[in-house]
Amino acid sequence: MVPTARESLLDAAFAALAGRPWPAVRMVDVAAAARVSRQTLYNEFGSKDGLARALVRREADTYLAGVDRALGAGGGDPGARLAAVADWTVRGARASPLLRAVLTGFWTERLPEPPGAGPPSAYVPAQRRADTAPLSPADLLGLVRDRARAALEPGCPQEEAERLGRVCETAVRLALSHVVAPGAPADLMLTVRELAWPQGRFSGPSPTAGGRSRPRSPV
Repeated sequence: MVPTARESLLDAAFAALAGRPWPAVRMVDVAAAARVSRQTLYNEFGSKDGLARALVRREADTYLAGVDRALGAGGGDPGARLAAVADWTVRGARASPLLRAVLTGFWTERLPEPPGAGPPSAYVPAQRRADTAPLSPADLLGLVRDRARAALEPGCPQEEAERLGRVCETAVRLALSHVVAPGAPADLMLTVRELAWPQGRFSGPSPTAGGRSRPRSPV
């Protein structure tokens, strides 16, 4: 599928950000790299701030799409599915400084300034006003928790539903702790999987019981 002008511009801006700090990224260079006119760039995003907001929002949307894919892995094993989410969170943040900033709220001088959620600028085209409401780290955490709970909840006993929400949130928070202070991936995977074993719907033999070896990473 041929990318749209908007997708090409966002790709060009992301590539430019990998090679230089955001303040040094010029709109004219982004337009040239995307092979569109500067007018098309301004029509799409209104300003460099608008481009930054859209770039940040795309990182968040790409991350959430990966969360959904991870939740679809692991078959009926909730521990494996939560571990896949944790693994995707850590790998994605390590691969993209912009995603790391989106997930943690820690922004460096190389990145766009953290986009605010104020009223839309008059220079932002009406069809792109959604770019002016970026997701905060707390927003993303809540969305991932709710996605995980919805994916794992079918068939879950009523008395376990509340605990399930806490388990999902804890799994994501553990992954974010490894983004901020990296640790051994195998330890993260094991800890997240063990969260799903204590009781109720997630009952069953512990992944470390009976001398069983540590579970492999889901990737």
